[in-house]
Amino acid sequence: MDGLFLILFLFMVVTPTLKQWRINQLRLSAMRSLEKRRGSRVISLIHRQETMGFFGMFQRNFINIEDSEEVLRFIRMTPDHVPIDMVIHTPGGLLLAAEQIAEALRKHPSKVTVFVPHYAMSGGTLIALAADEIVMDRHAVLGPVDPQLGQWPAASIIKAVEQKPVEEVDDHTLIMADVARKAMRQTEDFVRRLLKSNGMEEERADALAKALTDGRWTHDYPINIDEARSLGLPVTDQMPDEICALMRLYPQSGQGRPSVQYVPLPFEHGVGAKASM
Repeated sequence: MDGLFLILFLFMVVTPTLKQWRINQLRLSAMRSLEKRRGSRVISLIHRQETMGFFGMFQRNFINIEDSEEVLRFIRMTPDHVPIDMVIHTPGGLLLAAEQIAEALRKHPSKVTVFVPHYAMSGGTLIALAADEIVMDRHAVLGPVDPQLGQWPAASIIKAVEQKPVEEVDDHTLIMADVARKAMRQTEDFVRRLLKSNGMEEERADALAKALTDGRWTHDYPINIDEARSLGLPVTDQMPDEICALMRLYPQSGQGRPSVQYVPLPFEHGVGAKASM
């Protein structure tokens, strides 16, 4: 009986590891296929809530320093004459890490294309601004890049302080407002530099950098493909099928009942008969 329990325990421990290894191999295969077709090097920055390990625990990731270390290492490994295709699916994350990635992409001599199959918010948008071309699915969105201090938007901290006499504001809030002003100025300057380095004329780059960083929108405001184009971003909607296939290899967490279900077959008009009484 003890041997049976041991075998069962090992099976439950090893199976998730083998499953994760298998899906990683499929991801690499899909990326390599895209590289061969486009003659590029593909980098993915995909943050999905995924089930991990024996106990079914999950993790939800954001852009962090470990991400920037890996992306910068990969960019250094890419020859100057080879274009870079980057697939981004992220809610954002650490500003420093996003700026490092954006700066490295900006300096790559060959064409840089960023693919946004669903969303690239906050730091994800900042990275996309460094690209020569942004390819968005027709329903995908970008977002503002206004800095956040903890749980509060920097612009809102400043506004709250400015609406009160200074003697009514505590020292901690005044310090936060000072940091917020610096963060907003630094982020706006960085965005302006990215846009101008990609050929946007100065006046338009100034206006767009201000719009994306001054807090006029909520931080989760969705900038769809039409609005992105109206803002002057180099956006197209020619999303390769391989990108959609790659995203299917990053499934949503399997915890409990699935929230979205459908018959995974192409829909043809007229298939199936109406029920009759």
